[in-house]
Amino acid sequence: MLLVHAHPDDETIMTGGTIARYLAEGAQVAVVTFTLGEEGEVIGDRWAQLVADGGADQLGGFRIFELTTALAALSPPDASAERVLRPRFLGGAGHFRDSGMAGSPSARHPRALVQAPLDAPVALLADIITEFAPQVVVTYDPAGTYGHPDHVRVHEVTAAALPIARGRLGTDIKVYESVTGQSALESGLRAAAGRVPSGWRMPHEGELPRCPDDVITAEVDVRGVYARKVAALAAHATQVTVAPSGTEYALSNNILTPISEVEHFVQVDGPRSGAVGRESDLFAGLDCGYGG
Repeated sequence: MLLVHAHPDDETIMTGGTIARYLAEGAQVAVVTFTLGEEGEVIGDRWAQLVADGGADQLGGFRIFELTTALAALSPPDASAERVLRPRFLGGAGHFRDSGMAGSPSARHPRALVQAPLDAPVALLADIITEFAPQVVVTYDPAGTYGHPDHVRVHEVTAAALPIARGRLGTDIKVYESVTGQSALESGLRAAAGRVPSGWRMPHEGELPRCPDDVITAEVDVRGVYARKVAALAAHATQVTVAPSGTEYALSNNILTPISEVEHFVQVDGPRSGAVGRESDLFAGLDCGYGG
C-alpha cells in the first residue's frame, strides 16, 4: 500500500489508523510526503521561532523529526529496525516546499509545490509507484479534502502518475481517496460536546470537511490500533494537540475534531472487489500475499 500526502501530519490525521492496521497485519506500506510543511502554524511557544514568516524558517527540518516519530509510533511495537516505517519525501527532503494557503506569499516561493510544472512531481511519483509496485494507492479527493493548494496538487499529481506507472508495471492498482464520513464525524462531535478542553471550541456548522455517507465505498476499522494513531498525532506537537480524553484533537485554530475509530475511503479506480456495501479491507478482491 502506498499513501501519498502533502505535509507531515496529514498521514496520521487522515490515514494513521489504516497505516498502523496494515503494518500490524504484515503489509508492505510506504508513505510519500510531498513537502516538509514549512508554512505550518506552530502551537505553543517552545518552537514558535522556527516558523517561516518572520522566524528562523527551520520548521520543515523539525517536522521531519515529528514525522519520523509519528511513523515509528504507527509501526508495530515489536517491529525490527528494518520494519519500522520511515519518511520518504518526493524528490528528497526539501525538494518541494509547502505552498501555504491559497493567495499567501509562500505560494509564490520558487520551490513551492504549486509553482512546479506538473510534469516534474508526476515523473518523480511515477518512478516511486513503479519501484514500489503497490496494489493499493491512497490519495486525496479532487478538493484536497479542505481545499489546501498542496492537497489539490497531490491529487492532480497522483492522478497523472498512476497511468504512467500502470503502463510500466502492466498491472492494475486499486485507488482510493481518503475522506471523513459525515455520520461518523457528527457522532464523534456529539460524544465530545460535554468534554471540550479549555480554550477549544466546537466547530461551526459545516466548518469541518465531511463526505456524504452514500459516497463512501470502504471503511477501515482501526480500533485495534487506535492508541498508536493517538500517539502518532501527539508526535506532531507543533501542529496538533491531543485532548486529555485521547478521543479528540485540535490544530492551531483550537477547533475540536474527533479522532475516529473508523477511517473512510472512496474507491475511484482499479479492480472492484464485488463486495455488497462498503468494503472493510482496502485489499479486498486482491491476492494480497502479505499474510494479513
